[in-house]
Amino acid sequence: MSHPKAMNLRFPDPSQRAAIEAAAKQEGVSLQEYILSAAYARATAVEGRFLDAFRESMSRSSDAFAEEANTVDPGAEQRTAELEALRDLEEQQERGHAA
Repeated sequence: MSHPKAMNLRFPDPSQRAAIEAAAKQEGVSLQEYILSAAYARATAVEGRFLDAFRESMSRSSDAFAEEANTVDPGAEQRTAELEALRDLEEQQERGHAA
């Protein structure tokens, strides 16, 4: 089994590396662990913002569909009239085929 390779940490700006090393030392972790933890925290924060926005969008969509359902859903009288009209149309078509 191969051993995992260490991360290749190259920083073009020496002051950036020094700042990150100081922060890692202050946290009591290795430079690699500090960078990975920061990357994970950032990724989960982005995921959290995405999920919050998604929930908000779903809520707006749900409200819009609920509102629309009240105006689109036909009443019992309209459904009865539509069924009668459909039966009349079917009867007319049957009479036309019989002729």
